[in-house]
Amino acid sequence: MTSQSLIKVSMKVSISLLILGLWFLMVISVPFLDLHPDEVVLENILLFGEQQNLSESGSPGLGFLGYDDLGRPLFDRLMVGAYTSFMVTFGVIIVSMLVGTGIGVISGYVGGHWDHFMTRIIDIFMAFPGILLAIALSGLMGPGITNVIIALSIVGWVGYARLSRAQVMAIKQREHVQSAKALGASHTRIIVLHILPLIVAPLLIEFTFGIASVVIAEAGLSFLGLGVQAPQASWGSMIRDGTQYLLMAPHMVLVPGIALMLVVLAVNMLGDAVRDKLDVKSH
Repeated sequence: MTSQSLIKVSMKVSISLLILGLWFLMVISVPFLDLHPDEVVLENILLFGEQQNLSESGSPGLGFLGYDDLGRPLFDRLMVGAYTSFMVTFGVIIVSMLVGTGIGVISGYVGGHWDHFMTRIIDIFMAFPGILLAIALSGLMGPGITNVIIALSIVGWVGYARLSRAQVMAIKQREHVQSAKALGASHTRIIVLHILPLIVAPLLIEFTFGIASVVIAEAGLSFLGLGVQAPQASWGSMIRDGTQYLLMAPHMVLVPGIALMLVVLAVNMLGDAVRDKLDVKSH
């Protein structure tokens, strides 16, 4: 990479890490802040930049981002929504990565009928648009955080399985793997020591882009009423509530919408930077 390319990659990484660091800071600070995301103060309905009335707890809350259609402080709900989005996203990513990578590695390494069978399963899942399949699964299982994680994990493992299978199919024919087999190394040892380290880079890139996909998917399901249920806050449900008041109170949509956009943009920029740094395309 040239020096100019390195500077661009460094800028992408810096901006992305700053935004993601703020997201993480919001998440870890939620248990320690005196937030009132569900406290209704009718006098504050749709207020923004005006004098706020005290809540029943005697505190006006952190209302500098305005209030929603029930008089609840958007800052408090934004913080709780960040926590919800973070928990769902990394729950889905971890489950999807472990399950998908395990299935893909075993399928690519074993080959034969097992690989043929798993390839057909992956093709079936790939034939459906991921978000539509997640909507259908969430509709069948019902709303709630646990069901959202299950539904998105069922959809999300396919990408990791397909990627890891393709990588293993190519790597298992290399000389160092064949030499390990000739020396009598066990299959587990070959996979752990000679194959997995070589597929970390593409899996890391898939991991970063997967975060953005899950954040959007969780917000989309909550927007449709299939995710987090009221009164618990979610960025998607906050946007849904604000669509009815776009002309009177655009801050109800802008606050969670900008937060969602920044997180997704930062994750995608970080994924691009990691891909450029590792130069995966050249392999």
